[in-house]
Amino acid sequence: MSHQQALAFGLVLVTIGFFIWGRFRYDVISLVALLASVLLGLTPSRKAFEGFSNDVVLIIACALVVSAGFARSGVIEAMLRPIAPHLKSERTQAPVFVAATAVLSMATKNVGALAILMPIALQTARRTGSSPSRLLMPMSFASLFGGLVTLVGTSPNIIVSQVRTELFGKPFGMYDFAPVGLSLTALGVVFLAFAYRVLPTARAATETMDAVLAANAYVTEVEVPEDWIADKPRVADLQALAEGDVAVMAIIRGGKRRPSPHANLHVRPGDRLLLEGSQNVLEDLIARAKLKLTRSDRPVATQEPTEEIRLVEAVVADGSSLVGESAQRLNLHGEHGVNLLAVSRSGYRLSQTLRSVRFRTGDIVLLQGGERTLPGAVRALGLLPLAEREMRLGGIRRVLAPVAILATVMLAIAFHVAPVAVAFFGGAVAMVAIGGLRMREAYAALDGPVLVLIAALIPVGEAIHSTGGADLVAGWLSHVLTAAPALVALGITMLLAMVSAPFMHNAPTVLVMGPIAASLAHQLGLNPDAFLMAVAVGAASDFLTPIGHQCNTMVMGPGGYKFSDYPRLGAPLSVLVLLVGTLLISRIWPLNP
Repeated sequence: MSHQQALAFGLVLVTIGFFIWGRFRYDVISLVALLASVLLGLTPSRKAFEGFSNDVVLIIACALVVSAGFARSGVIEAMLRPIAPHLKSERTQAPVFVAATAVLSMATKNVGALAILMPIALQTARRTGSSPSRLLMPMSFASLFGGLVTLVGTSPNIIVSQVRTELFGKPFGMYDFAPVGLSLTALGVVFLAFAYRVLPTARAATETMDAVLAANAYVTEVEVPEDWIADKPRVADLQALAEGDVAVMAIIRGGKRRPSPHANLHVRPGDRLLLEGSQNVLEDLIARAKLKLTRSDRPVATQEPTEEIRLVEAVVADGSSLVGESAQRLNLHGEHGVNLLAVSRSGYRLSQTLRSVRFRTGDIVLLQGGERTLPGAVRALGLLPLAEREMRLGGIRRVLAPVAILATVMLAIAFHVAPVAVAFFGGAVAMVAIGGLRMREAYAALDGPVLVLIAALIPVGEAIHSTGGADLVAGWLSHVLTAAPALVALGITMLLAMVSAPFMHNAPTVLVMGPIAASLAHQLGLNPDAFLMAVAVGAASDFLTPIGHQCNTMVMGPGGYKFSDYPRLGAPLSVLVLLVGTLLISRIWPLNP
């Protein structure tokens, strides 16, 4: 082992050690590792930042934006709505949500697919009294399986394709992963549809600040458009459309207010309704019933044409100029350039129109205004803004356009109309341009820590290859595996990737293991593509810990899981993938070139 090789392996081992220790953030560790690689002379300074311009990072970032826009469309919720009433127990809920997550992960990035379906699963569990802990982990594992099917479904596939490009000059195609991925996904869905029973029940979810804030019940005012047509226009039908999570507090018709309207009262065009519910549920009902917020159509003051319109939640503080006054008397729109969209008052159900509500200390108001105007208005009114979270009550929801964009991207890649990076970049730009996402939401959709982690570790992983370290390790492994069957060498390669990913994240696992696996295959005289596939499958199959993949991390709090819960379901699943996946790869990617 040369001096440079020793330094490269030492740096990687120290980096892995810090990952396992968990004392520092992954992205900070990766940035320090990149700096150390440059200072040690392992990475030339001119190549230090090539990872940040790498197609891998661009593809993952743009795939997240496209997935977020697709999630915003509400198409998946609409598709699941007809079968939701039939999902009355865990026996029906687990198979449906597992299968839906796996299928959606084939079309979008698996993190985005899980983010779309997890709120629906939680709502279903709450309505039926099921345990979220029996649903969320199987859904997370299903998203990992679904991600195996396409190039962009999961980060290991994208990265291993880049490794193949650097080694052999040609990447994997969009659906080169499909034969193995589809087979493993089908097997995983069947397993998870029944094996969820090993998970604990009645685990208390860890509440987040967003969840606490989202539970606030707001009263907002909507108008029924004059051209409004509904098959079931009764008050009860509107409440049923929101699954009972929205209450109709009053109807204003012809200038007269009817508080607590009867469930059989028909809603007519021109009526104004006072609705009470959480922000997310209100937004969904307004979009589905095609209602219109009465205040959001008034133009708000903006200082620049490019300024975005935003919402802010704020508490009416003691001494605020709002106390004892109403929105009508204060002329919030004329004096401050903001619209009052909703009011929340703890322990009291409002039935007055928004403009006539007299504010009290402790009320929570939802204001709409320009991003430059809002801070001044909040300060002038004596309000205390709450912790910032994304809100979009009354925003326009695009339905067909995001679906069309996603389909166009997938088809463009499948038929080689455009490179993967260009296709997803175009899709992300189109998603923002058509209003499927605002720019602020697009930035929020980017998983910054993961993008930095991958970008910083690409040059570090390249140092293993450029110093000859990959060939050195491959030589050791080939010496040990010389007398072993080729299938055993393939299985050991997958096993090494599988056990590494939970502790050092799947991205660095592929970056380090990919060149080693290709070199091992070359020295054994076997097909390197099969070994690269084994690395991708092993690194993506992180079923043992909550830290190796962000999907597993996402469900830990809402599911109330402990670290030890993951191997309870994940260990047998890992063994199944190792045995079946090795056989599948050897059949689909012949080991002898």
